[in-house]
Amino acid sequence: MRQADSDQLETINADLVEVTRLVGSAMNRATQALLDADLQLAEAVIDFDAKVDILTASIEERCFELVALKTSTGADLRSILGSMKMSSSLERMGDLAEHVAKQARMRHPKVAVPQEVRGTFAEMGGLAEAIVNKTGSVIATKDVSMCADIARHDEDMDRLHRELFTIVLSPSWKYGVEEAIDVTLLSRFYERYADHAVSVSKRVVTIVTGEPYVAVSLVN
Repeated sequence: MRQADSDQLETINADLVEVTRLVGSAMNRATQALLDADLQLAEAVIDFDAKVDILTASIEERCFELVALKTSTGADLRSILGSMKMSSSLERMGDLAEHVAKQARMRHPKVAVPQEVRGTFAEMGGLAEAIVNKTGSVIATKDVSMCADIARHDEDMDRLHRELFTIVLSPSWKYGVEEAIDVTLLSRFYERYADHAVSVSKRVVTIVTGEPYVAVSLVN
């Protein structure tokens, strides 16, 4: 691989790490907006998503350019193609944070989630922050041993997602259908956010080891 191409790939990798920081900040602030019914903060998260879109589009364009040069083979080509896929997943994580913020905006001035489940959503927000921080570290260092932590965080997120389903389907649920739909949708956004982070970590494993990528089941 030419030195110029190698330098470009390093820049792309650094930008991927930056995107993890951006989508982590977005979800952190979206969670705060959700729990506090903070309209101004929700609007800021929604507007901020354009920055994520611009950066991920730039990453994908540069990856396409490197592929078009036909100078990359083997591990370098894996890294380029993997970076394209990671950029797409990270962009989707930004979208999911935006969805949370939009839900907070839609229900303002009410808090979008009932008091009974606020603690669960706070925990999901904390898990989202942990998983995206770890994902950024994996991209930056290529230390795939950290992928086990990401998988554990994802399992915890799945557990909370299931718990919320159980709560809203319980006969004791007293908040109505609209609130049940809100909780279900929001829970799904956090669960998908974690799944995309797992997908990113698995792309890094493929880049580092050459092992085939094992897809995460993703609908969004």
